[in-house]
Amino acid sequence: MARLSVFDSPLLLGFDHFERILDRVSKTSHEGYPPYNIEQTGENALRITLAVAGFAMIDLEVTVEDNQLIVRGRNNEDETGRVYLHRGIASRQFQRSFVLAEGIEIQCASLDNGLLHVDLVRELPEATARTIKIEAGSGSKKPKLPKTIDAENEK
Repeated sequence: MARLSVFDSPLLLGFDHFERILDRVSKTSHEGYPPYNIEQTGENALRITLAVAGFAMIDLEVTVEDNQLIVRGRNNEDETGRVYLHRGIASRQFQRSFVLAEGIEIQCASLDNGLLHVDLVRELPEATARTIKIEAGSGSKKPKLPKTIDAENEK
């Protein structure tokens, strides 16, 4: 079955780079923890939101290595002496990687109500225009060739 994309509309030309980013992210993440969302927040902006309930700010680390965004969580909570009758809240450590496309930069990361938000922006290179001077030339003139050593010796 063919995959339908929101970006296939002819009215959304130029959004193919976002579609490629989303494809790369979905292919690189096989593990389901922590769950995450990727949303488009602007024309050239994305936000990755990870559900990291139970992790404090000091337990989380966001790094960029080469072209990968890596989010790590290590829960340092001391669990000695606790007896659980049911344990449904995951407190294991995790590492989640996202492959970044060329030109994607991390703006900021924030933790709010158990959700880690990482804001990304795609920096577009500034378009520069340059005028090339056209010089008058004679089409019938042959270009001057440099003298060779053999031609000088014949004289």
